[in-house]
Amino acid sequence: MVSPSAFLRTLIIAAFAAVLAFAPAHAQQVVTITTTTVTWTYDDAGDDDGSEYIDEDAALLGDEALAEDADFASTRRYAPAATLATLGHAKARYGPFSVIDGTTVRMAGDVTSATPRQFAAMLAAHPGLKRLEMIDCPGSLDEEANLILARAIRRQGMETVVPAGGSIRSGAVELWLAGVTRRAAPDAEFGVHSWADEYGREANDYPANDPVHAEYLGYYREMGMDNAKARAFYALTNSTPFDDVRYLTRGDMARFVTLD
Repeated sequence: MVSPSAFLRTLIIAAFAAVLAFAPAHAQQVVTITTTTVTWTYDDAGDDDGSEYIDEDAALLGDEALAEDADFASTRRYAPAATLATLGHAKARYGPFSVIDGTTVRMAGDVTSATPRQFAAMLAAHPGLKRLEMIDCPGSLDEEANLILARAIRRQGMETVVPAGGSIRSGAVELWLAGVTRRAAPDAEFGVHSWADEYGREANDYPANDPVHAEYLGYYREMGMDNAKARAFYALTNSTPFDDVRYLTRGDMARFVTLD
């Protein structure tokens, strides 16, 4: 017969043996949990000064940031565009240019860095073009390209025309000035304002003797203005901030250049 105390000792020993039997599995589980915890918290180890931590949510542009970026991208040398006018049937299209017939091309849209090449390709295919009708021209996204294009228009001996209902703004006004002869309907619209550089500085932010002004003044003289008219027209354009526009009439433009 087993005494109660002996029986109790047997139960204790059995229970202890059971604990030992399960100890390795339990220990493995603890190791696994610990390893998983280390894996998930590893990125925190290098975040003491924030130099190695990248917040992916902050690095991605959300809708608001994209809108702000779009506003910045639109800060170029052109005034707000009106509804694009109808160009009519075209024989061929080259960027903003639509060839109407053997002598006439219509223009609607911005000047980009590619526009001078498109203009050259158009003339190579249609060398008889002599009339440039400027329907709806907001201006230039690349001022260097705009002046290259303007001089190409002059070399081609083209007539520049703003027809009835036509609107040209900003850098497009320089293109119109390039015409060997210039025409404009009574209701033609000419929008002018100051230029701005890539840092947001406008013409009046530069000293009067800065070489940047000479480029524009020289261009206006090249297109037929005398020195006094070139300076007066340049001052007129720069009197309106870049993010605004001042509209001039055919009569206003006739104060500075000859119209036919």
